[in-house]
Amino acid sequence: MIKKAFLTNSSGILLSRVAGLVRDLCTAKILGAGVYSDIFFAAFKLPNLFRRVFGEGAFTQSFLPNFIRSRKKGMFALITFLIFAFVILLLSLFVVFCSGLVTKLLAWGFDEETIELAKPIVVINFWYLELVFIVTFLSSLLQYKNCFWVNAYNTALLNIAMIAALLLAHDKQSMQVVYMLSYGVVCGGILQILLHFYPLYRLRFFKLLWVGVIELWQWCKTKDPDSKLKAKITQIKSELKTFFKQFFPAMLGSSTAQLATFTDTLLASFLAAGSISSLYYANRIFQFPLAIFAIAISTALFPLVAKAIKNNEQTKALQALKKSFWFLCIILCVCVVGGVMLSEEIISLLYEWGNFTRENTIIVAGVFSAYMIGLVPFGLSRIFSLWLYSHQMQGKAAKISAISLLCGIGFSLVLMHPFGAMGLAFSGSLSGFVLFVLTIRIFGFKQFLAIIAHTKAWLLLVIILSVEVLILWFLKPYISDLVNAIHLFVRNSV
Repeated sequence: MIKKAFLTNSSGILLSRVAGLVRDLCTAKILGAGVYSDIFFAAFKLPNLFRRVFGEGAFTQSFLPNFIRSRKKGMFALITFLIFAFVILLLSLFVVFCSGLVTKLLAWGFDEETIELAKPIVVINFWYLELVFIVTFLSSLLQYKNCFWVNAYNTALLNIAMIAALLLAHDKQSMQVVYMLSYGVVCGGILQILLHFYPLYRLRFFKLLWVGVIELWQWCKTKDPDSKLKAKITQIKSELKTFFKQFFPAMLGSSTAQLATFTDTLLASFLAAGSISSLYYANRIFQFPLAIFAIAISTALFPLVAKAIKNNEQTKALQALKKSFWFLCIILCVCVVGGVMLSEEIISLLYEWGNFTRENTIIVAGVFSAYMIGLVPFGLSRIFSLWLYSHQMQGKAAKISAISLLCGIGFSLVLMHPFGAMGLAFSGSLSGFVLFVLTIRIFGFKQFLAIIAHTKAWLLLVIILSVEVLILWFLKPYISDLVNAIHLFVRNSV
């Protein structure tokens, strides 16, 4: 089951990332790496941060184990949805009425003119948060039934909508492009929601939620509930209390990378123009292998580990973690070596078009290499964190993430001025190592040593990496010539 789920997730994420890559190529060609691209990326960073923290991070990791344990699943799911939807709506309205303050906090280094330009863009993009929470909630329900394809493929719709907006706006002024791109984000969120309707209907989740509506209505209208209804109410209150007790620590525990990226955006606003865009472009490529492999396998693994631990099947859960560890370790190490050795060639081939210059390529390539150093610890941390969340150790996970985040900010403040955007990216990688070590400490060094005590796997890893280094060292000049030839061919064709 886990192999099928992994292949489903990875193929969907691959499609989404390819669409995202096309989106970024179009963005780089039309907007380049300057003030207008900085405005959009800064505005999109805020809902993206909350999307990962509230939606894909803390919510899913806290909701799914509690939903599995709930005796009144319909009512539990419905009340949870209504609470979060209302809170996010209030947050969105706050951004509408305090857009200047929010924009200033988002990009402190922007001047007043740039802030005025960015204010409406921040408001438009933030409405995506409400939409994506609905998407995350519906995807969490489907994961309970081991239906992963919707969650895997729905992000592609966001990217497709943004690509369509860019194509429609390619001949317009830069600020108009930013506006249309922002409206494309909102349209993409609506399409993501619509994609969930059929599988939810097929798996009878609408019926489950309707039962929750009836039970909630009985709860609200009954002044003197009977003993049976009182028992239901007590049970739901207890389940909700447990959920929220876990959610708030998990909100920090699952958001280290996202908060670090948000902090980097804030600090980059004090650096040279284009620094925010450089971080964004490099991080997008860095996220490619992280998503296809680490996120895909952790998404497939989470329901299995959570159910195994609930049923006191610790050995089954540890065996699944061991297989996932070695698969990720080998794959991610290969990606790190390839990414660092071919950083300039990758960035040049993908981004060096239109307004994206050779100088931009060199800067972004350095930032990308700095990010890639942290790929392995960030990827492996995801699978071991599942053990903590399944054991309802969200509080400890939160402490780990807080320490990692503070260390990352400290590294950034030290390295940002001498190394610029590259220093910020390297600081993020260092915080990834801190996160991994502290996660393993809670997981248990003894259990971790039992997982890594695999001589054949270590030998295989060394052989694969050695062969890869030799091959890439030999092929690198030819790859560079090929990239240059592609650029020359395209320029001559145009």
